[in-house]
Amino acid sequence: MVRFIGILVGLFFSGWLLVSFAMGAKEYISNPPAETAEHAFHQEPKDISFTSDGPLGKFDRQQLQRGFQVYKEVCAACHSLRLVAFRNLEEIGYNEDEVKAIAANWAIQTPDVDPDTGEMSSRPSLPADKFPKPFANNVAAAAANNNAIPPDLSLITKAREGGAPYVYSLLTGYQNPPANLPEANQPGPGLHYNPYFANLNLAMAPPLAAADMVSYSDGTNPSIEQMAEDVTAFLIWTAEPKLEERHQTGWAVIAFLLIATILAYLSYRTIWADVKAEKKKKV
Repeated sequence: MVRFIGILVGLFFSGWLLVSFAMGAKEYISNPPAETAEHAFHQEPKDISFTSDGPLGKFDRQQLQRGFQVYKEVCAACHSLRLVAFRNLEEIGYNEDEVKAIAANWAIQTPDVDPDTGEMSSRPSLPADKFPKPFANNVAAAAANNNAIPPDLSLITKAREGGAPYVYSLLTGYQNPPANLPEANQPGPGLHYNPYFANLNLAMAPPLAAADMVSYSDGTNPSIEQMAEDVTAFLIWTAEPKLEERHQTGWAVIAFLLIATILAYLSYRTIWADVKAEKKKKV
């Protein structure tokens, strides 16, 4: 009897759930929710490709060095690279002496402890050090950036939906708000309109506000689009520095699996040939 009552109760709640779902679906179809301004004015990332794209992709070392220059001269004042060490720069074409010079002359010194007093201090960076954070903590970072904490850029191209094209689009997407943008979505004090950002307004001012903010030694024209593309390529590398090795390993694995498949098939034909012949004789 108890089991029967339990089955009835279960059927009642299951039926009620189905009825509620059907009523909700009917209401949604007949009266769909109004499109929000964030959805109406938001734009998908621009269509852009990089040399590292695809299974045969490789990094352009010269572009990576240009991107590092943009990071160093434009981005490093606010954004950290906590997962990257100075010595990793050798992977993008800098030699040992250049890496030592870059680390020693970095604008922000590495935090350390004075061995004599035990108090916190700082020192010039070494190649083995990670890139030092521009702010001591999140409170200091927020206080210097309109109450917004600049994200670490080490994995930014993998952490954001849209990946590298999103980062490029965000850097080149600052513009004046459209005339038909609702008042509630107009950028407030200290905010900047960018249709590639999720809620259209962000606290970060245009980092690449004008061309020629950096001077490339290879003669490349430092337009806003070029600087954005170069620093995005550099951030693709910081997020996946072993990308080229992974691609090479992948092709080697595919070749191995292909050869192994052929050998397995030939072995199958050889091993079972006699068995099939014996079966035919018996038949």
